[in-house]
Amino acid sequence: MLYPEINSIISSLTCNGLPGDRKVILQLLINYIQTKVSQKKEVRLNLICTHNSRRSHLAQIWAQAAAAYYQIPDVFCYSGGTEATAMFPVVAQTLRNTGFKIQQLSSGSNPIYAVKFAKNEHPVIAFSKTYDDEFNPKEDFTAIMTCSQADGGCPFIAGAEKRIAITYEDPKTFDNSPLQFEKYNERSIQIATEMFYVFSQIKN
Repeated sequence: MLYPEINSIISSLTCNGLPGDRKVILQLLINYIQTKVSQKKEVRLNLICTHNSRRSHLAQIWAQAAAAYYQIPDVFCYSGGTEATAMFPVVAQTLRNTGFKIQQLSSGSNPIYAVKFAKNEHPVIAFSKTYDDEFNPKEDFTAIMTCSQADGGCPFIAGAEKRIAITYEDPKTFDNSPLQFEKYNERSIQIATEMFYVFSQIKN
């Protein structure tokens, strides 16, 4: 059972209103997950962006929450970048505003966060890292490219069974502007909508 605030957000998502072209892209991920679930194998998703600071974290966390919500077993979501920086603090604040419980486990230039979406689920451990970091899987995973820059600049992901480009506009464009929090929330909800659509299609 997800936290009530997150459940409230989920009930407001309009998954059926997704454009047809996005559904075509998302179907590639649905097919991958469904094959693994049908074979009773673990599902490993590595969500990748250039700096592993914004979109890839949002996608990782929402995907893990969606898998738990639809009770899809053995789903493990990771994130990484083509370089490591730090999870942008507004990402953490955006998730807090949505109902996630977040503890900052370390400080410094690349803080580590524990992000919980339900009382009895393991937290997602969030910090910036490269996609091939020791924290991430080395084989039997799909690479999901969440930004076009990483998709174009990193044509080969070692160990990935499949590579799928599900790209999003970067909310960084609105940093330090009056629209910053609005645009981060907008991107977060877009990603949540698509991840919940994906897992809603999986037959357990």
